[in-house]
Amino acid sequence: VQLQASGGGLVQAGGSLRLSCVASGSIFSINAMGWFRQAPGKQRELVAAITSDGSTNYADSVKGRFTISRDNAKNTMYLQMNSLKPEDTAVYYCNAPSKLVYGMDFWGKGTQVTVSS
Repeated sequence: VQLQASGGGLVQAGGSLRLSCVASGSIFSINAMGWFRQAPGKQRELVAAITSDGSTNYADSVKGRFTISRDNAKNTMYLQMNSLKPEDTAVYYCNAPSKLVYGMDFWGKGTQVTVSS
């Protein structure tokens, strides 16, 4: 499975961005998808995740500001980010755990999100 993320950029605090992640290849081997982020000097952390039937979960730090969604017909996942804060600055990665091989994850190349104060 190949994951291609896009939509990052530079935005002022309070602004919005929408990230997209397109999956291609062996789509049958994935179910849930998610967004992670990694800020300089910090560990990669889960931001939000969504199952194929639309169940979602969010990190406490983004609840009420970020919305994860997916269009299964387009094999695309989205992350709508509103009310952005400087602490949201990070490289954002899309992720999809394999449902065929335990412990295997597919990762896309990251997209940089920078929020200026």
